[in-house]
Amino acid sequence: MKKVVVLGAGLVGAPMALDLAKNKEYAVLAVDYNEQNFTKLQKAGVQTKKMDLSAKGSIESEIGAADFVINATPGFMGFESLRRIINSRKNCIDIAFYPEDMFDLDELAKEKGVTVISDIGVAPGMSNLLSAYGTTLLDEAEDIKIYVGGLPIKRELPWEYKAPFSPVDVIEEYTRPARFVVDGEVVTKAALTDGEIIDFPVVGELEAFNSDGLRSLMNTLKVPNMIEKTLRYPHYIDKIKLLRDSGFFDTEKRMINGVEVSPIDLTSTLLFDQWKLNEGDRDLTVMQIRVSGIKDGKPQTHIFDLYDEHSPETGIHSMARTTGYTATVALRLLDAGLFKDIGVSAPEALAYSKANVDFMLNGLKERGVLYKHTIK
Repeated sequence: MKKVVVLGAGLVGAPMALDLAKNKEYAVLAVDYNEQNFTKLQKAGVQTKKMDLSAKGSIESEIGAADFVINATPGFMGFESLRRIINSRKNCIDIAFYPEDMFDLDELAKEKGVTVISDIGVAPGMSNLLSAYGTTLLDEAEDIKIYVGGLPIKRELPWEYKAPFSPVDVIEEYTRPARFVVDGEVVTKAALTDGEIIDFPVVGELEAFNSDGLRSLMNTLKVPNMIEKTLRYPHYIDKIKLLRDSGFFDTEKRMINGVEVSPIDLTSTLLFDQWKLNEGDRDLTVMQIRVSGIKDGKPQTHIFDLYDEHSPETGIHSMARTTGYTATVALRLLDAGLFKDIGVSAPEALAYSKANVDFMLNGLKERGVLYKHTIK
């Protein structure tokens, strides 16, 4: 039985470990510093180990006997974790959403002879793969629009939002400039700009705004117009802009009653409980990818729709399902020998083989994550 080591056993890491260990398909070791994440895993027979993965030699000591590694460490340590995995000569599925450029480790991965698929969650991840796949169905691709959001099913004021990860990571999305492509040129605007109301199947009207979500697509696809927008319930933009413009997201420390306090740290602390996605909270994921262009001399658009909800049977949140299962299906893709490219690859690299696309979509469908493809 092949061994998989999952680095990080949080909201997404734990469901990945459970999926891989189901029916004893793989021998799985989940490593995390927080032992509270281990309860369900241990009941399911998943081996667990408490460890500070930032400590020198910690990752290397645990992955030595692994056939595959999943990097689900927090974003602030994700890039360095991946470097250590590659140096250990281990093939890796990487969902650590770090700010660094994944391709900065491509040369190292090639030198070590390993295969890495990075950013392989829902968005980035399936958004990349299906965007690229859509371009293969056209003679000429002209425009890609990606709309994606994770939301609570129960809307509660004032935020009508729950975060599947740390508030500081969410806030970073609201402060980082959004980059997109217009007429072949990269354009930068502030996040939260160009708000629009769009009606989606099942969930209804949502508010879309600019965010920096294209990542690798800006460099790997030669499509003249590309943009990703984040989705929230209507009127969310104004609430976040009020916090941002009032200085609540500032990183520079202020002296308050003799104590130095960073506004962003205070804001994150206050929002943690308000935004926390607790066990039992029901969430949904909605995504729509529109790839437009020319086919046989006529305009054509390929639309990929995802609507997914928290699973009452397993208790696994939708964002964990849509992100984690994408990663575990991608691991099975590597194990099946369908993708063998040495180096660091983005998800869109899978799109140029119909067998790979079908493998991913069918694997997700088996786990109840369904993508609907329509052509207009």
